[in-house]
This record gives sequence, C-alpha cells and structure tokens, in this order.
Amino acid sequence: MRMNAIYFDMDGTIANLYGNPNWLDMLRNFDPTPYATAEPLLNMNSLARKLNALRRMGWHIGIVSWLSKESTAEYDIAVTEAKKRWLNRHLHSVEWDEIVIVPYGTPKQNIVQFADGILFDDEERNRNAWTGTAYDVNEILSILRSL
Repeated sequence: MRMNAIYFDMDGTIANLYGNPNWLDMLRNFDPTPYATAEPLLNMNSLARKLNALRRMGWHIGIVSWLSKESTAEYDIAVTEAKKRWLNRHLHSVEWDEIVIVPYGTPKQNIVQFADGILFDDEERNRNAWTGTAYDVNEILSILRSL
C-alpha cells in the first residue's frame, strides 16, 4: 500500500540557516548556534495549519535533514538537538511521524520510510535523486494547498 508522505529538508528550505551572519565560520568551529537561531523561511503558522490538516487526512509528515558537512560525534549530537529544538519552537503543534537527521551527503531517499512521497528541498541534487516527487522551496505552500 502506498502511503501519502511529505518530507521537508530544514536548512535553506524551512530554516534560513544561510541567513545567519558568519554561519559558515560557526559551523567550521563546531558551533551549533546557526541551527538554533535560523529564522523561518515561510509563515510557520500557515505551514503548521496545513500540515496538521494533511496529517488528519492520513498523510505521513516528516523531516529529512543533513548534519553539518564538517563534523564530530559531539557536534552531530549538538546539531541534532538544535534542529529538534528549532522544530519544537517554530512548528510546535505539528506531530511529526518521522524526523531523520543524518550525516551530510546521505541519500535522503534511502533513509526515509516512504521515498515515493513528496520532498521539499533547496538542493537540486537531492530533488533529482529523490524517487518520489520533489519540489523547490518556492513551491511549498502552493503545493500543500493543492493537496
């Protein structure tokens, strides 16, 4: 049975990691602050309402996000915690079916439950490799409204 599933990347898709001043230097110095303080890239209230409505209709809602490219085991833990806190802060009402935060470069379609679902991701290579249907970040709300 095919499940209707929607997955979101975080950095550059729903969280403006790259809008943080000095984000790259911080990441290279194993500082998780940019992950915690990133501003949302879209209206989180609208997104939460739509995701909650889709979930009530039976959709599987998930996050699939990479850890920092330069990393250590301790930093991976700090980044994972920062990303989960960010989700709790900005999308507190959303009950996620799946949150997968994995090493940088991991093929996202290989680690989620429903790789034939929808992916929203800012990286073209991730969209091209996805086995379901993938969209750029600019299409998030319009696609969700159409479901």
